[in-house]
Amino acid sequence: MIGTSHISALTQKYLDQEERFGAHNYHPLPVVLNRASGVFVWDVDDKKYYDFLSAYSAVNHGHCHPKIIAAFIEQAQKLTLTSRAFHNDVMAEYTEYITSYFGYDKVLPMNTGVEAVETALKLARKWAYEVKGVEENKAKILVCAQNFHGRTLNVVSFSTDPSAKNNFGPFTPGYEVVEYNNIAALQAALQDKNVAAFLAEPIQGEAGVVVPDEGYLSTAAAMCREANVLFIADEIQTGLARTGKMLACDHENVRPDILILGKALSGGTMPVSAVLADDEIMLTIRPGEHGSTYGGNPLACKVAITALQVLKDEKLAENAAIQGEYLRSKLKALNNPHVSIIRGKGLLNAIVIDHVNKDAAWDLCLHLKDNGLLAKPTHGDKIRFAPPLVITREEMDDCISIISKSLQAIS
Repeated sequence: MIGTSHISALTQKYLDQEERFGAHNYHPLPVVLNRASGVFVWDVDDKKYYDFLSAYSAVNHGHCHPKIIAAFIEQAQKLTLTSRAFHNDVMAEYTEYITSYFGYDKVLPMNTGVEAVETALKLARKWAYEVKGVEENKAKILVCAQNFHGRTLNVVSFSTDPSAKNNFGPFTPGYEVVEYNNIAALQAALQDKNVAAFLAEPIQGEAGVVVPDEGYLSTAAAMCREANVLFIADEIQTGLARTGKMLACDHENVRPDILILGKALSGGTMPVSAVLADDEIMLTIRPGEHGSTYGGNPLACKVAITALQVLKDEKLAENAAIQGEYLRSKLKALNNPHVSIIRGKGLLNAIVIDHVNKDAAWDLCLHLKDNGLLAKPTHGDKIRFAPPLVITREEMDDCISIISKSLQAIS
């Protein structure tokens, strides 16, 4: 349980206020933040922390990146929202910019990550009926065990996490779960002529940064092509330089048929997501069949253009690759008996805690917090280490010292 020895009266006031008036659908660390810059965040007591979660990889550029904030303010003072009932000049620019950036014919702009996932699933089904020729209402989409693609009713319908489905049924049909990182299982499932698409995370983030075997993605994509099945990559968390390449799929030179982006697409300023595909797929959806009031709003489009440009200008993918390899090597060198697994790619990493105390990962995060670093457990025994991609070697060394000191406290 959480003690109160490291919680100030001011922090407790905010915790109590939220507990009373907010829904209880999250279990955050007992810290209340009120400002941030780069790799750092500060709480209401003005204590400074390294951010080792980056808002689940939404803050790849670092907090409040000056170029992104400047673009945000400039656009916010001109035009923020028109709805899609009218055109706006920034969306026109954005559609050309992002499609050229990733090499696709078309983009469909949305807001949240799960909206983009829902969009991709609708596109895949529409393509299956109108292009592939699947019999009406027979289309099937393959998904992976231990997946995480969001929390809408449709998306949790194919989750294998019991907490995602407990008392939320009945669920949406049309999905088949196959084991992740298992080519044979995928091959067997692809024999069904009604399969429209295979949806996968290139690295499973919420499951604990599960990195598949080398060649899994490229083989899976090739098998999908052969079976006339769309390969959908959910790069909401793994994309935009997080894993040391612009996309995690780039590690195996895979070009998804449908690419889903979100989180860091706005540099952590607002909900912005996107679905990219070529004309054969994207143009199956016609006016009135899908949309969003805020999708493609000029503020979002301006911010996204700037965020994408910063990724290239500041070589954040390259820094993620270098600092991530350094982090994993230093964590392995600690040789802590309670760290059973260290895994990751770029600056998307996780450790697995092996301890008799089932709350050891949570306790470690509390020690990390007390020592000036914020991280969060997932699935009980796993902790993600995913700082902003602007982190320097000196800052990384400081963080490794904090992790080492905190690990000793649970030994």
